[in-house]
Amino acid sequence: MIIDERMVAFIQSLDKGNTPFLTELEEEAIRTDVPIIRPAMQSLMRFLLKLHKPARILEVGTAIGFSAILMAEYGSKDCHITTIEKYEKRIPLARANFKASGHEDKITLLEGDAADILKELTGTYDMIFMDAAKAQYIHFMPDVMRLLAPGGLLISDNVMQDGEIIESRFVVNRRNRTIHARMREYLFALTHDNTLETVVLPVGDGVTLSVKKEEIDG
Repeated sequence: MIIDERMVAFIQSLDKGNTPFLTELEEEAIRTDVPIIRPAMQSLMRFLLKLHKPARILEVGTAIGFSAILMAEYGSKDCHITTIEKYEKRIPLARANFKASGHEDKITLLEGDAADILKELTGTYDMIFMDAAKAQYIHFMPDVMRLLAPGGLLISDNVMQDGEIIESRFVVNRRNRTIHARMREYLFALTHDNTLETVVLPVGDGVTLSVKKEEIDG
């Protein structure tokens, strides 16, 4: 937790919550130890969907489909979500959840490694949600930038590594040092790319919101 837990609990107590289906799916994810977006991130996502009104959404990292269903539920009526997942055991669960939610027609699931799939995608997306392997964000970035429409919103979740991102690499557990280094590189790239306007927020485990500029500042 990167901000005071009592404050988080208070803010969370004000949240009106999700639909019954999403609430049940979240409870199942907690029981089975499947990572999904945290409550604070859910609230932010619902707000951004209403504010930005994206028609074409790309998600990198499906898991069991919770966030894709949330976007289908709270996005505009004509929105469509394309989501990428490579973990074979979760793909059938995600497909079953899409069907059970009633949003199967609004979601396209692409199976395979995002690094390969992103290179094959064409066109642009109004919103891209990054929620996959954190060490790969920096490697996905060139294709993500190509696919993000001018004025489009890039959301990157879990960028603070439960607070470890501010620590020296020598304090971080050796097995996490690669993720630590690459996430720092990714955050620097987002905040120093002159085609983006980026803000880093202490929401959940940290999130960045990046808008692709319509025109590059001269």
